[in-house]
Amino acid sequence: MQIYLPIAEVSVNAFLLLGLGGLVGILSGMFGVGGGFLMTPLLFFIGIPPAVAVATEANQIVASSFSGVLAHLRRKTVDLKMGLVLLIGGLIGAALGVQIFNILKSQGQVDLLVRLCYVVFLGIIGALMFVESLNAIRRARKAGPVTVPKRKHRGWIHALPFKIRFRTSGLYLSVIPPLLVGLFVGILSAIMGVGGGFIMVPAMIYLLGMPTKVVVGTSLFQIIFVTGFATLLHATTNYTVDMVMAVLLLVGGVIGAQIGARIGVYLKAEQLRILLALMVLLVCGKLGFDLVVQPAELFSLGTEGGH
Repeated sequence: MQIYLPIAEVSVNAFLLLGLGGLVGILSGMFGVGGGFLMTPLLFFIGIPPAVAVATEANQIVASSFSGVLAHLRRKTVDLKMGLVLLIGGLIGAALGVQIFNILKSQGQVDLLVRLCYVVFLGIIGALMFVESLNAIRRARKAGPVTVPKRKHRGWIHALPFKIRFRTSGLYLSVIPPLLVGLFVGILSAIMGVGGGFIMVPAMIYLLGMPTKVVVGTSLFQIIFVTGFATLLHATTNYTVDMVMAVLLLVGGVIGAQIGARIGVYLKAEQLRILLALMVLLVCGKLGFDLVVQPAELFSLGTEGGH
């Protein structure tokens, strides 16, 4: 069933969009990521313009993340205090990110920037997560039950001022690192149309030293508000949010997130991380290949600059 998307100005299959939303919702519930790192490139692949894909996907992330958070709140695996600190940084970052996006859009460079950001970030993070997850699995096989070593986190991060006790996570640390992580993820959320979970989750585990079981729900809590704020800014300044596409992705995402949260319970933390790493690397490889291959329309890159 073909439908016309008025803002994107293309026709796509409605069931394809529902299916993509469902797939990303499952990932959201399983890994604590909004799924934008996968959905936004998939929208590029089916012919959606990058500027529209970024702004609209942020809308869908809000719904799938909200659905995922409800499942985690029932299990009491959300650190609300940590989530609020990350959120403050995230809102400031999202406002900055939309400003950068607008400047590059006016110069006709936003499509290239979005694709390059994906290749760089997905490549680095996917590789790091994959190597770490393999090492964790090896350690688990050698020594039975294994805990993530946290002593290495007790350097400069734990020497910083403005410490707060985060009881749900069992941490006592400065609010500065979570604020900076939130700020960085907020900027990426606005520019790349992602929730930022693929950066947020590793940062919360390895930088802040949070327990994996609390990380997923807390990440989703922060993602809801930051991506919602970014969507609002894109809708009011760029007019690039396609509501028809957003609704279809949203319906699929909400259903998928509930399924994903149930699947995640049955997998070990190391298995979840290695699956996520493989998906990140796969998407990165496809995007990198598309950047290198000669485009079908050689002169389409410079059209915006001519206005």
